[in-house]
Amino acid sequence: MSLRILLVDSYDSFTHNLAALCRQSIPHSQVHIIQNDTLTASALLPALSYFSAIIIGPGPGSPLSPSDIGVIPRIWSASPSEIAPVFGVCLGLQSLAVECGDAELKRLSVVKHGQISRVEHDGREIFKGVGLVDAVRYHSLHVELPADGDVEALAWADDGEHENGKVVMAVKHKSKPFWAVQYHPESVKTSGGGVEVFSNFWRLATAWSASHGRIVQPWDDFAQNLFGDSWPRVRMHTPPSSPKLEGTPTVSTTILHLPGLAATTVCELFGAAKESNPFVLLQSASSPGRFSIIGALSSSTPHITYHLGDSFLTLSQGKLSRRASLGSRDIWAWLASFMRSRKAIGGEQAVPFWGGLVGYLSYELGVASLTSIPVHQKRHPDVNLVFVERSVVVDNLTGDVYVQSIMPDDHLWLSETSETLKTSHREFLDKPLAPVIPQSKRRLSAKRSSNVTVSLPDRRGYISRIKEAKDFLLSGDSYELCLTAQTKVTIPSPSLFPLVSSSSRSEASKTPSSSSWKLYTHLLATNPAPYSAYLRLQPTTLLCSSPERFLSYTRPPHTICQLRPIKGTIRKSPAVGVKGGSGMINREEAEKALRGSTKEVAENLMIVDLIRHDLFGVLGPCVEVKSFCGVEEYETVWQMVSVIEGKAGGEGDGEGLDEEGELGWEVLRRSFPPGSMTGAPKKRSVEILQALEETERSVYSGVSGYWDVGGGGDWSVIIRSCFKYDDGVPAHMSSSEHEVDSSNLPLSEEWTIGAGGAITALSDPEAEWDEMVIKLQSVLRAFEAATS
Repeated sequence: MSLRILLVDSYDSFTHNLAALCRQSIPHSQVHIIQNDTLTASALLPALSYFSAIIIGPGPGSPLSPSDIGVIPRIWSASPSEIAPVFGVCLGLQSLAVECGDAELKRLSVVKHGQISRVEHDGREIFKGVGLVDAVRYHSLHVELPADGDVEALAWADDGEHENGKVVMAVKHKSKPFWAVQYHPESVKTSGGGVEVFSNFWRLATAWSASHGRIVQPWDDFAQNLFGDSWPRVRMHTPPSSPKLEGTPTVSTTILHLPGLAATTVCELFGAAKESNPFVLLQSASSPGRFSIIGALSSSTPHITYHLGDSFLTLSQGKLSRRASLGSRDIWAWLASFMRSRKAIGGEQAVPFWGGLVGYLSYELGVASLTSIPVHQKRHPDVNLVFVERSVVVDNLTGDVYVQSIMPDDHLWLSETSETLKTSHREFLDKPLAPVIPQSKRRLSAKRSSNVTVSLPDRRGYISRIKEAKDFLLSGDSYELCLTAQTKVTIPSPSLFPLVSSSSRSEASKTPSSSSWKLYTHLLATNPAPYSAYLRLQPTTLLCSSPERFLSYTRPPHTICQLRPIKGTIRKSPAVGVKGGSGMINREEAEKALRGSTKEVAENLMIVDLIRHDLFGVLGPCVEVKSFCGVEEYETVWQMVSVIEGKAGGEGDGEGLDEEGELGWEVLRRSFPPGSMTGAPKKRSVEILQALEETERSVYSGVSGYWDVGGGGDWSVIIRSCFKYDDGVPAHMSSSEHEVDSSNLPLSEEWTIGAGGAITALSDPEAEWDEMVIKLQSVLRAFEAATS
């Protein structure tokens, strides 16, 4: 008979990591997870008899706050007939010490969030046979135990007299089967105090149950209805899909070897310079990116938009537009159904994209799965995607160009497009080579063009919010808060100054020239990035030069999901605090500055542990940190990147989702919004940020990318970006269908740039403001260059 463990979750972002540790430490165990306010004490306590042991997990807040701690205090005071062995973590330890040991709850003088401490122990109880313990700590509160209480200390961390002194790290109840640790045994960087301590707990729990005649009640329908399936069962709501097409579409591909042909050149051949056309480009403009994806859109291209709060989405094709009801589904399930009927086969396996959905998902779309959000009247769509049937993919490494179509009998388009690309490549080869100027040598005028009006966030207000954020960190409500603000940039409309190349000016009398495309090309020049994007999807235009991949997933079967959070950046030019180098900072200096920073490593570790939780929640136990705080080289910066991978563990519904080609999509849904843009624990951090930030983030902090018809996908975090809202000419109307009177165009365009940073207990408010402004410059320089 399987052993069953109950894990009580206090809305933490490390809970599934703890479940994975339970399964690793306690053989043949099944872990059921409930939140601390799911059941009343009268319903929960009698049902503890179904479980061999209880785990009280960590969480934000205080054990003295009923809304934070829920039903947990009643577990400690269970009657003799209801009592079960319990292991507490972090908030669980604090609750045990307060409820049973008359402990005093205090704030640490120096907060420990994502920091590693050596744990001293006496080698007994849960530490029997355990050697050195280096443990990750996420706490700002701690307990002081009275000498004569019912709870005694088993381990400590010595922070030194100038910080916190000796801090209790583990306890036990003197007469009841309760043990707990203050540190996080489930963290990826906890060494010696994870599996070893949990295994000892299980040994002690088993011995106590045997000596006290405790019998675990067999699982039955009542328990199943009360507690549900064990982790990692995933049930994605997928009603019957759309009718299948007759036969599975086959990808038709023409492969050309055209080294040096730029993705931007291909884009201009497809109408990127015409503002009235919809357009999508996902571009790898620098290392370590490789492929650039250009959608060849037409008037029949399906365009899907959705706003939070609506019970429908809008599906447009050319001039035709209709509403599609979601019914009982959410937008995620509707899109999964949409893609299920559009699978394709036969494309080149080396090419990541054959066709499929391309666009963006807003930050608020992810927030809505965690907490309630206000719905605004006029706003960018929260889902803005096109279904690309014809595409060109440029391999920047090999020079190969893939012309692709998933439309039946599309040989004429493939042939004509291939000839156009070959002609453009010959023209490129005939041109004299221009001198290549390294990015580090490029200079822009320090004088801002008078055409640009920049409205920065209020400095005093932003610094004040940083201080408020730090108060939440000190109170235990969060470990890290990614605080952001918005800058508005106003420029003249395209009709008032020429932003279009001379080769395209012949169209100016009919079609407004594309200021956004020109801005994008300048953004590439000033801030090349591996996950750049140009998305012109009415009513939103997004220009993005993101360095951060959020989630990629391979085609099934055996889908591998990979997340690559970035926390820690240093410019290649000489920087304050880096000594011993001259000129450009080399790898050794960058690694010393980044990996030697307690603050930067702690930020990265927190997000790595949060991402592991998100992946464990869908994939089960098969999650691995492939690289922790690796330093990667980009064109202008060194960045500290961690790599976390996972695959379906063969248990629950994860395997079924993999077979359907929807596993990556479910991981995206469950891990969105990006933890690197929220903080941890994610739910509480998001709620705090909603109160701190003045406006919704909208497109910024969301993701842009694709879901391929073969089942793969790649989504990047929308940072180093700007976007605008356009009520003008519908994007689905091409210039051949709709002539525009430029006299009716607005006099100016307003663009929004989001920027911010991770606020930790170690943050300096003035330095955080400066960091935010520096991040803005990477985008602001593009406006200066384009309008000067």
